[in-house]
Parts: sequence; structure tokens; C-alpha cells
Amino acid sequence: MSYQLVIPKRIMKVLESLPDTDEHRIIAHIELLETNPRPAGAKKLKGMDGRRIRVGDYRVVYKILEAEKIVLLTKVAHRKDVYR
Repeated sequence: MSYQLVIPKRIMKVLESLPDTDEHRIIAHIELLETNPRPAGAKKLKGMDGRRIRVGDYRVVYKILEAEKIVLLTKVAHRKDVYR
């Protein structure tokens, strides 16, 4: 079961602004969401619509649009800033 990954421009800008090692590690985890949008360790968010995965000190927040088979990234940020 394969999903289409949608990364908005604003998320790409955030990724490009990160240090290269963090950027590459986060992108590798994001690409895995295409084949498995609910990996081990992914959590459903309380009080918000979506899920999150942890990648070091960063969090990737995304929504799964099941009917369209789309994984939509909504936020990538440091763990201290992601839920604000």
C-alpha cells in the first residue's frame, strides 16, 4: 500500500534551513512515510488533528488522508517549538 507524500513549500524551506545532518536524517524518515504512514513510534496527537514522528530533537507532524492515499506534512520543528 503506497501513499503519495505531499510536502508544502513552507516545510521545504524549514528543512533547507536545518543543519545538513539533521536535514538528511529527517528527509530519510519522511520518505519512509510513503510506504508506512503509521510506523512504530508514531503517535496520534491529542487535541490536534494528525500524527507525529520523532527524529532526534525534531518532530514531524503530518496528516493521513486515507481516501486519497496522501500523507500531508503539516509541520517540522524542534521539539520545544513544534506544539506552539
